Amino acid sequence: SFTSFILSLNTTALFHLGEIPHPETGQKVFDLELARHSIDTLAMLEEKTKGNLNREEQELITKIVYELKMRFIRAKGGR
Repeated sequence: SFTSFILSLNTTALFHLGEIPHPETGQKVFDLELARHSIDTLAMLEEKTKGNLNREEQELITKIVYELKMRFIRAKGGR
C-alpha cells in the first residue's frame, strides 16, 4: 500500500540518519547523502501526489517529510 511504502522510506531515512540500528549487527549507520536521497524522494512523492491522497495519507506524508527534514538539519549540524 502507499502507506507502507511511505513508512518504508521513512525507516530507510531514519536508518541512514543513525537513529535506527542495523537489525543484524546492531550498529548505527550515518550517511547524510543516503538520508537526503530518501527524504528528497518522500518530498517528491508528497508534491506529485497532492490532491490524489486521502486525508490520512496526506497527513502522514506531510508529517514524515517535515520530521525527517528537521532530523536531517539536526544531524547535519551535529556532525
